Amino acid sequence: MYFVTGTDTDSGKTLVSAALLSKAQGHKCGFKPIASGCDVTEDGLRNSDAMMLMAQSNMNLPYTMVNPISFEPAIAPHIAAKQINRTLTAQSVLDTMYNPAMLEADFALIEGAGGWRLPFGNGEYLSDTVKLLQTKLQQAQQIQNPKKKPKIEVILVVGMKLGCLNHALLTQEAILADGLTIAGWVANQVDAEMAFIDDNLNSLQQMMQAPFLGYVPHLTAATAENAAVYLQLPAISKNIQPNFSCC
Repeated sequence: MYFVTGTDTDSGKTLVSAALLSKAQGHKCGFKPIASGCDVTEDGLRNSDAMMLMAQSNMNLPYTMVNPISFEPAIAPHIAAKQINRTLTAQSVLDTMYNPAMLEADFALIEGAGGWRLPFGNGEYLSDTVKLLQTKLQQAQQIQNPKKKPKIEVILVVGMKLGCLNHALLTQEAILADGLTIAGWVANQVDAEMAFIDDNLNSLQQMMQAPFLGYVPHLTAATAENAAVYLQLPAISKNIQPNFSCC
């Protein structure tokens, strides 16, 4: 299972997540536990990112299972939650987002919101939920299949624009410091006019400690299928053990 985070908001997490789902085989599902900027519909709040993940999934999960926490304003989730007298904590988000489909899928992917240190308030972050999820998955698997030890690994999407080198290295540092493994990273060009893109990409390839999963250029038609052409799945998804030092 993978948790997809980004160097910041609008780094391309959804595009990359949907593209990876489109390449995956077997039973696959994508989740967007927390989403701001949702549209009001007759069926309730709906988020375009979550819908994009659902379009590339094949397990027919209901929307509320894919995106259980949704807010209408396009603002930081903890601020949106405060406006409706709701409190987000690492444990409450875990309790809301977890479901057995995460273990049943051959390829499961969870897209975060914002960056790795998305705040919940009161000193808690979305990254704390990811760590709690790791423990939860292991406990659940002990009941279903004690011989199998599930692991959640992180895929980091680097939004290629001025300043991305610092953002990428700091995010990598934070993920590893939290005890998580980075399964791979993707360079996604969000700034079509970024100068010296090749030099920046080469610098990242030298400094990042995880496998490089691909470079997605700035796409005129930013669809999952178009982005998937430039990506490869993490090694573990091909039943190959990654060969790199994560620390």
